[in-house]
Amino acid sequence: MKKVIFSLAIAIGFGISANAQTQLVTGPAITVDKEVHDYGTVAFGGNGACEFKVTNSGTEPLTLSKCKGSCGCTVPTCDTTPILPGGSSIIAVKYDTKRPGPINKSVTINSNAVNEPVKVVRIKGNVEADPNAPAPGTPGGAPVKEQGGAPNN
Repeated sequence: MKKVIFSLAIAIGFGISANAQTQLVTGPAITVDKEVHDYGTVAFGGNGACEFKVTNSGTEPLTLSKCKGSCGCTVPTCDTTPILPGGSSIIAVKYDTKRPGPINKSVTINSNAVNEPVKVVRIKGNVEADPNAPAPGTPGGAPVKEQGGAPNN
Protein backbone atom coordinates (compact mmCIF):
# COMPACT_ATOMS: atom_id res chain seq x y z
CA MET A 1 0.00 0.00 0.00
CA LYS A 2 2.84 2.39 0.84
CA LYS A 3 4.37 1.74 -2.59
CA VAL A 4 1.08 2.61 -4.32
CA ILE A 5 0.69 5.88 -2.40
CA PHE A 6 4.36 6.73 -2.98
CA SER A 7 4.03 6.01 -6.72
CA LEU A 8 0.83 8.06 -6.90
CA ALA A 9 2.54 11.00 -5.13
CA ILE A 10 5.46 10.87 -7.57
CA ALA A 11 3.11 10.77 -10.57
CA ILE A 12 1.16 13.79 -9.28
CA GLY A 13 4.44 15.62 -8.64
CA PHE A 14 5.61 15.03 -12.21
CA GLY A 15 2.25 16.18 -13.56
CA ILE A 16 2.40 19.46 -11.62
CA SER A 17 6.04 19.97 -12.62
CA ALA A 18 5.27 19.43 -16.32
CA ASN A 19 2.41 21.96 -16.19
CA ALA A 20 4.58 24.57 -14.49
CA GLN A 21 7.23 24.52 -17.23
CA THR A 22 7.11 27.15 -19.97
CA GLN A 23 5.35 25.84 -23.03
CA LEU A 24 6.96 26.32 -26.42
CA VAL A 25 5.21 28.54 -28.93
CA THR A 26 4.14 26.60 -32.01
CA GLY A 27 6.00 28.19 -34.91
CA PRO A 28 8.97 30.57 -34.77
CA ALA A 29 9.12 32.85 -31.72
CA ILE A 30 11.49 35.71 -30.91
CA THR A 31 12.96 36.50 -27.49
CA VAL A 32 15.65 39.11 -26.82
CA ASP A 33 18.09 39.21 -23.91
CA LYS A 34 17.22 42.85 -23.14
CA GLU A 35 14.72 45.47 -24.27
CA VAL A 36 17.08 48.43 -23.74
CA HIS A 37 20.86 48.85 -23.96
CA ASP A 38 22.09 51.72 -21.77
CA TYR A 39 25.46 53.11 -22.89
CA GLY A 40 25.60 55.41 -19.88
CA THR A 41 27.95 58.31 -20.65
CA VAL A 42 30.13 57.81 -23.73
CA ALA A 43 33.12 59.95 -24.72
CA PHE A 44 32.78 61.91 -27.96
CA GLY A 45 33.98 59.53 -30.71
CA GLY A 46 33.98 56.61 -28.23
CA ASN A 47 32.81 53.06 -28.71
CA GLY A 48 29.17 53.10 -29.83
CA ALA A 49 28.85 49.35 -30.36
CA CYS A 50 26.40 47.10 -28.54
CA GLU A 51 24.67 43.77 -29.11
CA PHE A 52 21.26 42.24 -28.62
CA LYS A 53 21.02 38.44 -28.39
CA VAL A 54 17.96 37.06 -30.19
CA THR A 55 16.78 33.53 -29.34
CA ASN A 56 14.23 31.40 -31.13
CA SER A 57 11.94 30.16 -28.34
CA GLY A 58 9.56 28.53 -30.81
CA THR A 59 9.27 25.20 -32.59
CA GLU A 60 10.17 26.24 -36.15
CA PRO A 61 13.08 28.22 -37.67
CA LEU A 62 13.06 31.97 -37.01
CA THR A 63 14.17 34.27 -39.83
CA LEU A 64 15.14 37.90 -39.21
CA SER A 65 14.15 39.60 -42.47
CA LYS A 66 15.22 43.17 -41.67
CA CYS A 67 16.77 45.22 -38.88
CA LYS A 68 16.43 49.01 -39.14
CA GLY A 69 17.62 51.89 -36.97
CA SER A 70 15.36 54.84 -36.22
CA CYS A 71 17.86 57.21 -37.90
CA GLY A 72 21.11 57.18 -39.86
CA CYS A 73 23.16 57.44 -36.66
CA THR A 74 21.97 54.00 -35.50
CA VAL A 75 23.09 51.13 -37.74
CA PRO A 76 22.04 47.57 -36.84
CA THR A 77 23.36 44.44 -38.54
CA CYS A 78 21.43 41.19 -38.37
CA ASP A 79 22.06 37.78 -39.90
CA THR A 80 19.21 36.54 -42.11
CA THR A 81 20.26 32.89 -41.76
CA PRO A 82 17.35 31.00 -40.11
CA ILE A 83 17.74 30.45 -36.37
CA LEU A 84 16.77 26.92 -35.38
CA PRO A 85 14.50 26.33 -32.35
CA GLY A 86 16.51 26.98 -29.20
CA GLY A 87 19.25 28.68 -31.23
CA SER A 88 20.45 32.27 -30.99
CA SER A 89 21.87 35.05 -33.14
CA ILE A 90 23.42 38.45 -32.40
CA ILE A 91 22.17 41.79 -33.67
CA ALA A 92 25.12 44.20 -33.64
CA VAL A 93 24.26 47.89 -33.31
CA LYS A 94 26.65 50.77 -33.97
CA TYR A 95 25.75 54.28 -32.79
CA ASP A 96 27.60 57.34 -34.17
CA THR A 97 29.20 58.85 -31.08
CA LYS A 98 30.33 61.97 -32.94
CA ARG A 99 26.91 63.44 -32.15
CA PRO A 100 27.05 64.94 -28.65
CA GLY A 101 23.98 64.86 -26.45
CA PRO A 102 21.38 62.35 -25.33
CA ILE A 103 20.91 58.99 -27.09
CA ASN A 104 17.35 57.70 -27.32
CA LYS A 105 16.99 55.58 -30.45
CA SER A 106 15.24 52.39 -31.49
CA VAL A 107 16.01 49.35 -33.61
CA THR A 108 13.12 47.60 -35.34
CA ILE A 109 13.51 43.86 -35.98
CA ASN A 110 11.23 42.32 -38.60
CA SER A 111 10.90 38.53 -38.59
CA ASN A 112 8.57 35.61 -39.18
CA ALA A 113 7.92 35.24 -35.42
CA VAL A 114 4.35 34.35 -34.51
CA ASN A 115 4.58 36.06 -31.11
CA GLU A 116 6.07 39.42 -32.28
CA PRO A 117 6.70 39.77 -36.03
CA VAL A 118 7.89 43.35 -35.38
CA LYS A 119 10.07 43.66 -32.29
CA VAL A 120 11.45 47.04 -31.17
CA VAL A 121 14.49 47.36 -28.89
CA ARG A 122 16.05 50.64 -27.73
CA ILE A 123 19.42 52.20 -27.04
CA LYS A 124 19.94 55.09 -24.66
CA GLY A 125 22.71 57.07 -23.03
CA ASN A 126 24.58 60.35 -23.46
CA VAL A 127 27.53 61.37 -25.65
CA GLU A 128 29.90 63.93 -24.10
CA ALA A 129 30.72 67.16 -25.92
CA ASP A 130 33.59 67.26 -28.39
CA PRO A 131 36.65 68.25 -26.31
CA ASN A 132 38.23 69.87 -29.38
CA ALA A 133 35.25 72.07 -30.24
CA PRO A 134 35.83 75.80 -29.72
CA ALA A 135 33.95 77.29 -26.80
CA PRO A 136 31.08 79.67 -27.60
CA GLY A 137 32.23 83.29 -27.86
CA THR A 138 35.76 82.43 -28.98
CA PRO A 139 37.11 82.72 -32.51
CA GLY A 140 35.68 79.85 -34.50
CA GLY A 141 32.91 79.39 -31.93
CA ALA A 142 29.42 80.80 -31.87
CA PRO A 143 29.20 84.54 -32.52
CA VAL A 144 29.09 86.85 -29.52
CA LYS A 145 26.15 89.23 -29.44
CA GLU A 146 27.36 92.84 -29.21
CA GLN A 147 25.72 95.08 -26.63
CA GLY A 148 24.86 98.44 -28.19
CA GLY A 149 24.02 101.86 -26.76
CA ALA A 150 25.70 104.45 -24.62
CA PRO A 151 27.30 103.48 -21.32
CA ASN A 152 25.38 104.30 -18.16
CA ASN A 153 27.21 106.92 -16.09
